[in-house]
Amino acid sequence: MRTTVYFGTNRVVTNPTDAVAGYTATMVPPSNPAAMTYGVAFVDGVDLATDTAGTVTQIANIQQGKFADNIIADLSAPGRNLLVFIHGFDNTFSDAITRAAENREWLAASGNPQADTTVIAFSWPSKGQIVSFPILQSDYLADQNMARQSGPHLMSFLANLEPIIKAVSQSGHKAILLAHSMGNLALESAVENWFLNGNGNAVMFEQAILAAGDCAYNAFDQPNLSGLNGLPLLVSRIATYYSHVDHVLQLSMAVNLGAQRLGQDGPLHRSDPSRFPPNTYPMNDCTADQDYAFDVLSSHQYYRMSPSVRKVIAASM
Repeated sequence: MRTTVYFGTNRVVTNPTDAVAGYTATMVPPSNPAAMTYGVAFVDGVDLATDTAGTVTQIANIQQGKFADNIIADLSAPGRNLLVFIHGFDNTFSDAITRAAENREWLAASGNPQADTTVIAFSWPSKGQIVSFPILQSDYLADQNMARQSGPHLMSFLANLEPIIKAVSQSGHKAILLAHSMGNLALESAVENWFLNGNGNAVMFEQAILAAGDCAYNAFDQPNLSGLNGLPLLVSRIATYYSHVDHVLQLSMAVNLGAQRLGQDGPLHRSDPSRFPPNTYPMNDCTADQDYAFDVLSSHQYYRMSPSVRKVIAASM
């Protein structure tokens, strides 16, 4: 199986054709979004039965600052919905692209035509490491800083997608945003920067899927369009997926000095329908969804590994 993944990244790129070694964990200058790299990756070997994410076998159509014109034309008329994916902690560039491919394929395999999408990934400069010595949490904290600092770049990426998504909408299709883990922190920073830089309301996405969010649980409760407070001005419907037995987020909470994470019990005041109307903010408690090879690390991956959660996500699209 070959899967096409369109991508944008704010990683410093030393060899654009080398998905493993050519995309570093260093960030291009935040003040220079034109230095970002856009392109198309081809992933072979995705196998849903064995949870094999496949391998990036080719990268093409590389351009700085935006997608190449022929790619913009392709994305503007994909003939199906768009899925925009933001990865989490501990993902190399190659990991991010293959995970995007795998997400596309399990959604398509649901049998729901609306879940058969064209996938676009944003890859921020995660180090792709879980722990290092002598400070065990140093890689986590380095990734956390990179995710937060990637906000201006992700804002630029979304701005480049806005006319593409508008064209897709006019053709009768829609765009879905999927953020996993620390990708929610990058999204939070992008939303803040969107409005700080004078961008107005722009409902680009039909739905945002916030899965196992590794950002503060009060992110929606911030003033003046900070945090995720402004996300409803960019998205029609915001679905939060959380689990009380997400062991990775329990560790994250400890590293963050006890600050509860969005993906542990949903957002602050989630049970208040005046703050979170159920039709606009569906809340999905995935605590009991352990119908897969459940362990400490996989407990953070239920959104893609649990058949029952995958069914809910695909149906929501």
